[in-house]
Amino acid sequence: MRRVAIIGAGSVVFCKTLILDIMATEALEETEFVLMAPSTTRTTHVKSYIDRVIAQNSLKATVSITTDRREALTGANYVICSFQIGGLTAFEMDYKIPLKYGVDQCIGDTLGPGGVFRALRSIPVILDVARDMEELCPKAILLNYVNPMAMICWALGETNIQYVGLCHGVQTTLDLISGYTGVPKQEIDFITGGINHMGWFLKLEHEGRDLYPALREKFEQPEFYVNEKVRGEVFRHFGYFMTESTGHLSEYVPWFRHSKKALDLYCDEPAFGGASGAYYNWCVYVGNKYSDADMLTDESSDLPPRSIEYCAYIIEALETGKPFKFSGNLRNNGMIKNLPDDCCAEGLVYADRTGIHRTIVGDLPAQCAALNMTNINVQRLAVMAAKSGDPETVVQAIALDPLTSSVLTLKEIREMVTEMLDAESEWLPQFGNRRPRPTPTVHIPADVKRADVPIDPALAIFARLGELAQ
Repeated sequence: MRRVAIIGAGSVVFCKTLILDIMATEALEETEFVLMAPSTTRTTHVKSYIDRVIAQNSLKATVSITTDRREALTGANYVICSFQIGGLTAFEMDYKIPLKYGVDQCIGDTLGPGGVFRALRSIPVILDVARDMEELCPKAILLNYVNPMAMICWALGETNIQYVGLCHGVQTTLDLISGYTGVPKQEIDFITGGINHMGWFLKLEHEGRDLYPALREKFEQPEFYVNEKVRGEVFRHFGYFMTESTGHLSEYVPWFRHSKKALDLYCDEPAFGGASGAYYNWCVYVGNKYSDADMLTDESSDLPPRSIEYCAYIIEALETGKPFKFSGNLRNNGMIKNLPDDCCAEGLVYADRTGIHRTIVGDLPAQCAALNMTNINVQRLAVMAAKSGDPETVVQAIALDPLTSSVLTLKEIREMVTEMLDAESEWLPQFGNRRPRPTPTVHIPADVKRADVPIDPALAIFARLGELAQ
């Protein structure tokens, strides 16, 4: 039996989906699932449900639970990570503290203050998993679903384990493109490249016909534009369609959430259309509804068809040699030539019996690479901060965040970071008691005279012009 360890199996619905996908794959029927979470409250529910499915469908799979990560990893062939360090409590701080300072986030799990702090909490844990894997299952492959995907996989790219980061932004965006162009999803030929949650459809074709003209035409029609205002605007101005939805994308750029006017114009849709705290509020709703209940009690025991998630298809390819093409997140290493080699890039990846293989996307259009770099700059510093525990690097990472820097001054950013480090300290042991150094305001009296120091000649000219104007 192949052994699949799921680290963070308390994510009930997602864990259930991945297990059902694997069990619905004929070549993977004989699989041992080990579910690991810090407590057995939710994994007990998942095990009970999966046992029902196994019994009803006469499957050869087995499932067990543990709170010991090393026990789960011992002898594993595949490791799936889907944990959230700090849970809803930390997530609330990720959203509400920045909001108090004026940084309005919709999702808050990929970039911005929320994404950076989720990385600070999660990267030390994923690196512990990697070290355990090197010792306990060195040939295993880690399939990562933990966000912020790009920062997590950037850190994993500096280890010795085999890994790939998985998302479903490409699959769900293809559904939208299919609906807008009237072409069945499975008939669309495409190439994507970029970074997670900011990938670009570099080619969109149907039987050799370019689909971009039809897509552009649709985004000039109000009834289509209104569904994806932010993504539509970026498409109209940068020329390529992106793999991420309006709610997410609005957080990664400086143009849509920096003022009430912008929010009202572009992010007024309910749910994930860009509303403030949409994902946090949804998580609170689900948490309250199922806090003491088994979410899977009434779930059917029938084995459904596989979902859109890549996980089962990748394991099938690795086990059988049947090639599978997907969009994966790996250390760039030349996959996208005009992005840094050490960053986490998302592009076309193949899996087969010999492993996971990146392809060469080449250069992104210059404007697309430039927009990616605004996020990569933050990711680099966030990874450095998570590993070093240096609070100054956290300040610098968030100071470079496109949304935060469109709203706050540097001093305000420093104050916000300090408050977040204090509030989330129980999940950030690498920082200890270290905090950003305070920067008091310099009070300038009305009658202050400038210090007698050399002045740039160009500035001196402008100063003189100002004097003459008076």
